[in-house]
Amino acid sequence: MNQEDRRRRRQQDTKNATIVFMIFLIVVVLTIAGAVVLIGKLVMPKEKTDTEPVQNAATENPPATEYIAPPEPEPVDDTPERAAQIVAGMTLEDKVAQMFMVTPNALTGFSGVTAAGDTTREAYQNRPVGGLIYMGDNLTDREQTTTMLTNMQAFAIERTGLPVFLGVDEEGGRVARIAGNAEFGVTNVGDMKTIGATGDPQNAYSAGNTIGTYLAQLGFNVDFAPVADVLTNPDNTVIGDRSFGSDPQMVAGMVTAELQGLSDAGVLGAVKHFPGHGGTSGDSHNEAVSLDRTLEELTAQEFVPFQNAVNAGAPFVMVGHISVPGVTGDNTPASLSGRMITEILRGQMGYNGIVITDGMNMKAVTNSYNSDAASVMAVQAGVDMILMPANFETAYNGVLEAVRNGTITEERINESVVRIVTAKLRMQQASAPEDGLTPDAPQGGTPEDGLTPDAPQGGTPENGLTPDAPQGGTPAEDTTLDASQDGTPAQ
Repeated sequence: MNQEDRRRRRQQDTKNATIVFMIFLIVVVLTIAGAVVLIGKLVMPKEKTDTEPVQNAATENPPATEYIAPPEPEPVDDTPERAAQIVAGMTLEDKVAQMFMVTPNALTGFSGVTAAGDTTREAYQNRPVGGLIYMGDNLTDREQTTTMLTNMQAFAIERTGLPVFLGVDEEGGRVARIAGNAEFGVTNVGDMKTIGATGDPQNAYSAGNTIGTYLAQLGFNVDFAPVADVLTNPDNTVIGDRSFGSDPQMVAGMVTAELQGLSDAGVLGAVKHFPGHGGTSGDSHNEAVSLDRTLEELTAQEFVPFQNAVNAGAPFVMVGHISVPGVTGDNTPASLSGRMITEILRGQMGYNGIVITDGMNMKAVTNSYNSDAASVMAVQAGVDMILMPANFETAYNGVLEAVRNGTITEERINESVVRIVTAKLRMQQASAPEDGLTPDAPQGGTPEDGLTPDAPQGGTPENGLTPDAPQGGTPAEDTTLDASQDGTPAQ
């Protein structure tokens, strides 16, 4: 082998050695990589297992947080349902009686009644009316009035288990049964025109609260106020300064404020005289009166304060004996009109409270209707309470007979009486004593020998019946339209 061959042989050997080394190196690298992967597979499950208890512990023991109680549900007012149950257990005679609000004179058949004793108790046992309205001839002074009303309320609880509405016309200004009598020693809040001129509803609230406070102290729970009439006829004297003014929005704010003032004192207010007496020229005490308005005009003006009061939950709306032929198509007074009461006041305006008539002994009614016919028409129209019919017995028996002969359904009667009882239950709940004791017994007692009866008080019995004409010479008119506290109509 020559030198050249040996040189080639060494190059080939070196090349082969390099290939072997590279193969060996690759094998080593692959072995190491495989070992790493194997070790990773062996180690990772153990690490995962080690973390699981921590995760479980975190799940089983979450960090403490402050407990937030869920909001309490709004209380459900079940008063209407309870009222319906009570009404379901009443006789038809008692239900119809609840739909009347009369003077103590009309209840007992005596004039000038100034006390509530055996005669009143017996009369109420027979005719458990829904309410009593007290006039100037029934109110002498603070002690007499408080005793009379306390006894009357006790008689009502005894007979029906419910309070009785005890009402009065106390607007302030020239219509003030209490403040207009110096024996009561209270300050007259003044007329509403002056209050309205201030432009501050707080003054109306203060007037309502002042009136409500002294009325509640005497035992009254209903005030036939505030006047919601917008004075659009400057020649209207029957309303005049009893109205807050001629601006519907201003009157609306004042009316709502006064209602709240009365309510905060524990007295239910009655807004009047729907659909509005401020644009009339006549006096419904003496004659039929009408309002020359379309429904659109009423809605834009006269209705504004009433709608505001309805939205605020007015307990009572008093409907006047005012015809609106442009709306109803005839001269039927609003107090007897289903169009005005059921379709508009309830349907259009959404009123669900108690609808009460103005005094049904006014000539706007009596010149055209008998007591029974007028009362039946009022109920058919949607009225809940009939105020001071000219003849209570005739009116009561007329409604009773109308139900018995099918002219009025008993369901219609129930509808009104449920509203009345609902208001009384709420009133009873609001005035319940904290000690849970029952109301006071009649003051002075009701002796069995009748030595201290309430009637007659300087008057004479009128055959035990309520006469058609106002008793004792004092007009038993709704003094919401009267100018003086003795019941004399405005001149």
